Amino acid sequence: MDDSIPISALQHYVFCPRQCAYIHIERVWQDNYLTALGNQLHQRVHSHEAETRVNLRTERSVQVQSQSLGIHGQLDLLEIRDDPLCLTPVEYKRGKPKVSDCDRVQLCAQVLCLEDMRDVSIKRAALWYWQVRKREWIAIDQALRRQTQSIISATRALLAAGELPAAGYSSACKACSLFDLCMPKQNDHSQDYVKQLFCE
Repeated sequence: MDDSIPISALQHYVFCPRQCAYIHIERVWQDNYLTALGNQLHQRVHSHEAETRVNLRTERSVQVQSQSLGIHGQLDLLEIRDDPLCLTPVEYKRGKPKVSDCDRVQLCAQVLCLEDMRDVSIKRAALWYWQVRKREWIAIDQALRRQTQSIISATRALLAAGELPAAGYSSACKACSLFDLCMPKQNDHSQDYVKQLFCE
C-alpha cells in the first residue's frame, strides 16, 4: 500500500511529534552518542541468522506489514514455538525502560502486523534493554491496542499534513539527536504565552 507508514514513525511520534516530522517529512537525521550506541546494538541484532533449539526457533530482522492498518516495519527478533504455535516479538533497545509509551506502542504495532500476516493472536511480547540487560514483558491488551491504533491515525494525519509542529521543551529533549536543529528552548513560547495571560 502506497501510504503505508513505517512503525518507527509511531515510536518517534510518541516521543515527540516534532521529531517525527523532522525524520519522516523533512528527511532530516543526526546521530549523537546515544543513537550511535543504539546503531551498534542493532548491528549485532540484525544478523539475519535463524537458530533452532528443541522446539524454539528464532528469526532476526523479520519484515512485517499490515495491509489493513497501513503500517510496515522490521522486528529485531521473533521467537517461534510450536505445538501450540506461539509467536513472541522481541524489540532491542539501547537504554532502560522508559516512562513514555513510545517503545510499547512500537512493539504493539509489530504484534498487530504479525497477527494480520499470520492469522494468530499474540498476548504478550518483550522489550530487551541493553542498560539493564533483561526483558520487560509487555501485555498486548486492549488498552495498548487502542492506544496504538490511535497513534497510527495521529501519525498518518501528521505525515499527510506535511508540516513541522511547533516546538515545546521537555526533559526528553536532552536525549534527542535533533536538539541543535530543533532548538526547542528558543522555539518554545509557552512561558511567554502564560505570562501574557496573567498580564491581561
